[in-house]
Amino acid sequence: ARAASGLVRAEAVAEPAPAPAGSGGVDRGSGYEVHKFGGTCVGSAERISGCCDLLIDSAKSGVKTFGIVSAMGVANKGEPKVTDCLINATDMASSRDPAYLEELIKLEHKHQTTAEALLTDKKEYDAYMASFAEELEDLKAMLKAMSIAGTSTQAFADFVVGHGELWTARLCAAAIRCKGFDAEWIDARDVLVVTDAEDGGVDVNYERSNANLDAVFDKRGHAGAGANRVLIATGFIARTPDGIPTTLKRNGSDYSATIFGALLIASNISIWTDVDGVYSADPRVVKEAVCLKQLSYNEAWELAYFGANVLHPRTTLPAMRYSIPVTLRNYFNQAAPGTSISDACVVSDDDGCVPSVDTASGSVNFVTGIATIDDVCLINVEGTGLAGVPGTANAVFETVKQAGCNVVMISQASSEHSICFAVRSHEASAAKKALSARFEKAIAAGRIKEISTVEDCAVLAAVGRNMCQTPGVSAMLFDALAQANVNVVAIAQGASEYNITVVVKNADSKKALNAVHSKFYLSKTVISVGVVGPGLVGKTLLRQMDEQLAELKSDYAVDLRVVGIAGNSKMLLSGDDAVNLDLATWEADYSGSGSVAADMDAFTQHVLDAGSPNAVIIDCSASEDVASLYKGWLQRGINVVTPNKKANSGDLKYYKELRNIQRNGYTHYFYEGTVGAGLPIISTVRNLLDSGDRVSKIEGIFSGTLSYIFNTFGTDDKPFSDVVKTAKELGYTEPDPRDDLSGMDVARKVVILARECGLDLELSDVPIESLVPEPLRDAASADDFMARLPEFDGEMTTRVAEAAARGEKLRYVGVVDVKNGTGAVELRAYDAAHPFGSLSGSDNIISFETKRYVEGQALVVRGPGAGAEVTAGGVFGDVLRVCQYLGAPS
Repeated sequence: ARAASGLVRAEAVAEPAPAPAGSGGVDRGSGYEVHKFGGTCVGSAERISGCCDLLIDSAKSGVKTFGIVSAMGVANKGEPKVTDCLINATDMASSRDPAYLEELIKLEHKHQTTAEALLTDKKEYDAYMASFAEELEDLKAMLKAMSIAGTSTQAFADFVVGHGELWTARLCAAAIRCKGFDAEWIDARDVLVVTDAEDGGVDVNYERSNANLDAVFDKRGHAGAGANRVLIATGFIARTPDGIPTTLKRNGSDYSATIFGALLIASNISIWTDVDGVYSADPRVVKEAVCLKQLSYNEAWELAYFGANVLHPRTTLPAMRYSIPVTLRNYFNQAAPGTSISDACVVSDDDGCVPSVDTASGSVNFVTGIATIDDVCLINVEGTGLAGVPGTANAVFETVKQAGCNVVMISQASSEHSICFAVRSHEASAAKKALSARFEKAIAAGRIKEISTVEDCAVLAAVGRNMCQTPGVSAMLFDALAQANVNVVAIAQGASEYNITVVVKNADSKKALNAVHSKFYLSKTVISVGVVGPGLVGKTLLRQMDEQLAELKSDYAVDLRVVGIAGNSKMLLSGDDAVNLDLATWEADYSGSGSVAADMDAFTQHVLDAGSPNAVIIDCSASEDVASLYKGWLQRGINVVTPNKKANSGDLKYYKELRNIQRNGYTHYFYEGTVGAGLPIISTVRNLLDSGDRVSKIEGIFSGTLSYIFNTFGTDDKPFSDVVKTAKELGYTEPDPRDDLSGMDVARKVVILARECGLDLELSDVPIESLVPEPLRDAASADDFMARLPEFDGEMTTRVAEAAARGEKLRYVGVVDVKNGTGAVELRAYDAAHPFGSLSGSDNIISFETKRYVEGQALVVRGPGAGAEVTAGGVFGDVLRVCQYLGAPS
């Protein structure tokens, strides 16, 4: 609701309860601080001593200090947990298993050795052990009675299991006194009065509990002692209005802390655990989840419901009565500030409406946390008979309740044609069976079309108070999911707008969580990168990326994370705790013990599981086997960038499948480097066609090697074989020059361009004029070929001389004749004034004749078209194009 002052409360909180009246007892609201220690924090003598020191330091600083302790946990695996021992003993006794006595022996040993280490004053030790022995004998007697009867009651079980907290509280108070500071312990059963609630928890009777605490304070003079005495109460346990011992059920010790905080009207409640606080997402799934500094009560409720490591919603209620902050702290990392859960925030509303917030700004966290519930099943009740029929929804959910199933999420179309809800997967069968029976007649009559299920789903929730009435936040969430190729099955959002909930497939849960978290917490564009083929081009690309990563991240919010590098026989993958490989040391790591045997399935899965919302694999190999993997990569949401010509010049059907996946999905397939290395050849074709132009012919010198050879041959008296030899020595040719002279590489580029123009050409449809003399095509080796090549210099010398006589020069070209639907690779003669004839060095040149660029005025692209630097640069450019499509600024 909007207040008259023009402020909108961002959260609904419980109204503050009036402070209880009374002249004696507790001095409420006087600055008490409550510290609750979980079982792990009191798992050993050393840890208990640390907790005591923390409480003493707090009191010595002048703060009234109140501790709450759980039963002793464990410091090392294999040690007995006190609560587990007590539960085991109860179960064993009620089933007449005499082994319950062994559990009691474990308890005695654990507490005796702990007391020996802590209680240096013999009187304190003797008094503690005397009380412990007396209570242990009482437990033996009760457990023996259970064993004789062969049964137990809930009251008996609660009485037994609550002893762990008694022993820890008494031990902590004695340990503090041994350290020279005053301390007393309080049995919470003498204070807290609770009744069972409908949801399986308990409700607190604050009137009686306040009166009981006043009586305890009056009796022991605690109010007068103030900060000079540390008080320690037992967690987890309480009494019923009839005085019967009971427990606070789930999260009982945390609940004890907030209840006592409310009874004291404390200034702060600290819950000490073994984690730094509440994270923006599960850090086991999202490597870069951040510890949140603050949460509102509402946000804590929402995140706790979806399984985040936060206080149980019921636990926050007592603190909310007096708007007491609850801080989650890490006992084992006390330097960490933790997460503070506190009252509402206020959002300005000057004009009667909440102003639009720039969702591109990095200054506001619109989403506080993201959490998931895995392994759920959607149940859909659908039919025209649902529309406008009062009580249908009630009948659906009453039936599900009677079946003992818990509804996790509800979504209903405004047309009322269907009701969709999610339950845990193990409850789905029972829920569907119950609904089918309940609506049997409606199904038979056709009023309900069907009751269907969608299995293997997960629920993802984005929670945040800043989402409230902020335009664009939902769009950001769905955009993140779309870019990560995650399909949304169902959607739900409450009117409070603290929570947007979507259902996705269970297999996409991790990817969806990382995608949404990245959208709101990391750079605008985060991409996991896998590189296949760490040869000359691959190495150069990795160096170029390493040089640009910092600038891309700071200036363009692009975070490229190379997580895997794969070669023919081995691969290097980022570790579990690392978000990427170190590009400064990857070669040494790849060559050394850091690499493992190559496995492309494992490599692919690693790129997908690396934690980024987007993924790209860059294929710098020339492998046909790697090219055959593109389809699977694209279908799994991995973008593909490659200079490898095998896929686009190979089987036509496969090429069309790749393009269709690209057109119909959110994954991108870029291959500029397949034709012109770093020259914009493919993009030029696409731009011409997309702008409505029609290409009639593409003609070009596509090989830097052959460009050099024919730009050099004929300029002096060197024979053709010597020019080829020089080109090989300069590194222009492949190790076997026949790979260049055969014309096959040019033919593949012709096929790629022809297909881009819409021609259905196969490689076999392109006639190729090979420059390898036929007798040398089967030469045993490259050296043998080079040794015999001079035998055939005469023919090439004659052809170049004849061309020169006509004022022409020989050039090895590829031609795509779109009008006639053909392609060709051949040695042609061009006038010396022609752009092709005046070419020099190893440059490539490509001309485009179109409807707009006619013959004689063709569009010409010229520049270096070979070499590792320019090829890697072209590939890098395609990677950045992927980033732009995924939302990075241009």
